[in-house]
Amino acid sequence: MTYQQFIKDKEKLAIENEKEESSVVLLLEHVCQIETNDLYLRMFDEIDDEIIKDFNKIFDAYLYDNKPIQYLIGTSCFYGYDFIVNENVLIPRYETEELVENILYRYDDYFKGQKVDVCDLATGSGCIAISLALEEKNMKVVASDISFEALEVAKKNNEKFNANVEFLQGDMLKPFEGRRFDIFVSNPPYIPDDEDVMSLVKDNEPNIALFGGNDGMKFYRIILSGVKPLLKEKAIIAFEHGYDKKEEMIKLANTYFPDSRVEVLKDLEGKDRMTFIYVGDFDE
Repeated sequence: MTYQQFIKDKEKLAIENEKEESSVVLLLEHVCQIETNDLYLRMFDEIDDEIIKDFNKIFDAYLYDNKPIQYLIGTSCFYGYDFIVNENVLIPRYETEELVENILYRYDDYFKGQKVDVCDLATGSGCIAISLALEEKNMKVVASDISFEALEVAKKNNEKFNANVEFLQGDMLKPFEGRRFDIFVSNPPYIPDDEDVMSLVKDNEPNIALFGGNDGMKFYRIILSGVKPLLKEKAIIAFEHGYDKKEEMIKLANTYFPDSRVEVLKDLEGKDRMTFIYVGDFDE
């Protein structure tokens, strides 16, 4: 059997079991220890029986035991980096890559190579904080999480990539008291408590990092009501949030930062996924 036929068969099986077909290539790359480009060069080669055996062992756990493929292989690619993940942290999503990208764009536009202090609240695996630190050396990044177990994962990623992010444990804004930042970023839990969530996510990923109160806005209210003392005179607040929360985010931002410019950005699917608040004297 060729790699091409094997992939097609497994993708069909994934779809039949209501799983993501993209998991097939991801897992095959892991088993073969190769990059995507190298895998596609092998498409018409015969696949080795040992590779099939190793693949099926993990793939069956994904299909029938309802385990996320990223937890099974122990990594998840985010912004070009293979982050360590396990059941103590959320699996990084591609939407969050767009948050990182837009923060970097706005750093270039508004801070223009200056050294800046950045904090990342509810860091989880550390994917946002570490990616920012790696991509922009002028960012001094501090990150926090309430979960000790999540921070252990984040610290392993920090060591893996030699990113030099500082990690603090504590609830919401408390770990940052006495500090001031140029950029404040957070991707807090934002799924409403009663929202139906697919079992693969709800039954495996930490619920403390998923659910954000009755309306999904609980943590944004906590942050925006108390973040001012942590900001420098000129600062950017950057959030990821639910795609249907644009109006709520604008209203909340205007409540606590009435003199600041608020910008809601769409993701690549055209959904309102990010809100940026420009505090202080920012040019349009």
